[in-house]
Amino acid sequence: MKHFRPGLVPSLVVALLLPLLVSLGFWQLARGEQKKLLMDSYAERRAGEPVAVAELLHSSDPAFRRVSLHGHFDVEHSVLLDNRQRDGKVGVELLQPFLDQASGQWLLVNRGWLPWPDRRTPPAFSTPEQALSLTAWVYVAPGTTFQLHADPLQANWPRLVTAIAPQKLWDELGRSGFAYEIRTEAGPAAYQADWPVVSMGPEKHLGYAVQWFAMALALFGLYLYLGWHNAREKNHGSGHESTQHV
Repeated sequence: MKHFRPGLVPSLVVALLLPLLVSLGFWQLARGEQKKLLMDSYAERRAGEPVAVAELLHSSDPAFRRVSLHGHFDVEHSVLLDNRQRDGKVGVELLQPFLDQASGQWLLVNRGWLPWPDRRTPPAFSTPEQALSLTAWVYVAPGTTFQLHADPLQANWPRLVTAIAPQKLWDELGRSGFAYEIRTEAGPAAYQADWPVVSMGPEKHLGYAVQWFAMALALFGLYLYLGWHNAREKNHGSGHESTQHV
């Protein structure tokens, strides 16, 4: 190893950082593949025919399945999901309990986004009082929503929250309800009902993976250069000392 002398500290740094950078690259690739499968599943199920609530309740994997509802909204227990944006505008998403008459099951239906430009006044919305037929789909969150502070329990209605937890709502109201959020499609009860399938597409994960791998390659290249450069300096110094002794 006379021709390669990187030094102890650079070797330790590379030993720590290089596996980390490579693992982050492969993690981004895995996340991208997961997002691709998720989007494929979404496209396939959103193209299918809607099922009845009774059939949905027996599904082991309800994510993205379309469902037909007929019943009415509970106007007394509206939930406003805060910090939602559309086209650079701030607002909330309106969710309300919906009683499906055929199954007798309660479902928490997201009616879509509505603007809230002035937080000094409550967001304005209306709720149909008559029975409605809706087509909606099941949204299953990929993970737990990050919250700086937990939402207060038993707050006033309409209730402003930062995360949706249908089961907690049913427990509070003493009702038997579906465990996942239902998002309505465009229709008479919908506000702005457009949601991205994922917040970050597979192509962005691929881009981040390339960046991590490039950083790993640059680090390893710098390590090799430093080792060879130090070895040449060492050999040059030794040769110079030998000449002086002669």
